[in-house]
Amino acid sequence: MAKAKLMDFDKALELFEPVLGFEVHVELNTKTKMFSSAPNEFGGEPNSNVTPVCLGLPGSLPVVNEQAVRYSISLGLALGCSIAPSSRFARKNYFYPDLAKNYQISQFDEPIAFEGKVDVELSDGRIVSVDIERAHMEEDAGKLTHIGGATGRIQGAEYSLVDYNRAGVPLVEIVTKVIYGAEADAPELAKAYVATIRDIVVALGISDARMERGNLRCDANVSLRPRGQEKLGTRTETKNVNSLRSVERAVRYEIQRQAQILSEGGTIIQETRHWHEDTGATSAGRPKSDADDYRYFPEPDLLPVEPSAELIAELRAALPEQPAERKRRLKAEWGFTDLEFQDVVNSGLLSELVATVSAGASPQAARKWWTGEIARIANAADREPTELITGAQVAEVQLLVDEGVLNDRMARQVLEAVIAGEGTAREIVDAKGLAVVSDDGALIAAIDQALAAQPDVLEKIREGKVQAAGAVIGAVMQAMQGKADAARVRELVLERAQA
Repeated sequence: MAKAKLMDFDKALELFEPVLGFEVHVELNTKTKMFSSAPNEFGGEPNSNVTPVCLGLPGSLPVVNEQAVRYSISLGLALGCSIAPSSRFARKNYFYPDLAKNYQISQFDEPIAFEGKVDVELSDGRIVSVDIERAHMEEDAGKLTHIGGATGRIQGAEYSLVDYNRAGVPLVEIVTKVIYGAEADAPELAKAYVATIRDIVVALGISDARMERGNLRCDANVSLRPRGQEKLGTRTETKNVNSLRSVERAVRYEIQRQAQILSEGGTIIQETRHWHEDTGATSAGRPKSDADDYRYFPEPDLLPVEPSAELIAELRAALPEQPAERKRRLKAEWGFTDLEFQDVVNSGLLSELVATVSAGASPQAARKWWTGEIARIANAADREPTELITGAQVAEVQLLVDEGVLNDRMARQVLEAVIAGEGTAREIVDAKGLAVVSDDGALIAAIDQALAAQPDVLEKIREGKVQAAGAVIGAVMQAMQGKADAARVRELVLERAQA
């Protein structure tokens, strides 16, 4: 793939106004699929979670998943949308090998939720309101694995394998209205918007929202128009971007790429594009069809969805806090400073901290692990922190620290081993013999030996220069191969020095 020429970002903004739009797909965590009784589970053997409906076999008929409808209404309400008294499904016709029916059951002109608004907070605390056009129910497609070739994509592949396990998984697609005025904030707004949607669905409990698994993914629409021009430019749609970092980078890249093409007198092709995390670039997909090309028509095998006013009221009453309110509450409960909390928000790891604290860790410990060691490991591996470990796993490591089983150095070793998939924290401690030496007798023996080897240090401690104890503590920690509590060693050093 030839590397595209990019215009400097600031220069691009001088010449053009970026115009945005986002389509976020949220997989719902129902027990079964949208229109069949097949299990809705991640990671099964290929083509094991299927029924005749998933495979589009003749004579099979879809049946709407009631829980998916309830979840969709809850999400619509959380987005500030109106809920349609009657909505219906349609057939979206296009050939795609991971849709066995050759059409997707979706909603077209009669979505279940419409006309909403979401407040998005940027890193400097500014609030941007994003208007929601609609949120509609549909089914997910299956998964293609392209074999051969250098990139793992269809270009250059020798053949493709189809897994229908994901086909039919319940989806809600959230479509924004056109977003004007983002200007230099456009890449950050993209990231913050998707993070806000993720926070909402996690708080509702309707999706696992694991972006690395595709539970939540974003199609980012970007176009540019010359300054002072009313007519919108031609848009591209970067499909299925599945990390917050990638959404931000993809929007920035498209602004720079399109600006370069337009400045040279070229034209932008209306098309889908693929994001490549390894190169930080997009590449052309397929020409983007307009709605007419999909030949939508009402799904004849499904009745309209007509939720009662009582059901809508029940679901509205059960809504959790809005993300902005939740942030204010958590900041107060956790006792974080403005800077500490903003660091967490900017990292996109607030939900992970909530999960870690809920599993028993202190807020400060959770913040330390996620924004420190885990973020470091993720950056080194060029991955998202959420791909590496769960909040419950982090809390288990911290519990061993709180119990005195591990010191900080050993806890970092255990954390790395958990991320590497070597087992649970306790299993790793047992397997590697990493527990802190808690036998004071063994520590005292090592301390006495270190004091005897450093009589000048011993004399300084006895004269009240307690900072000199650091040399003895270091020698003891080395003798214990790091398997000691430094604080306890310090106490014993000062006691033995006065003996």
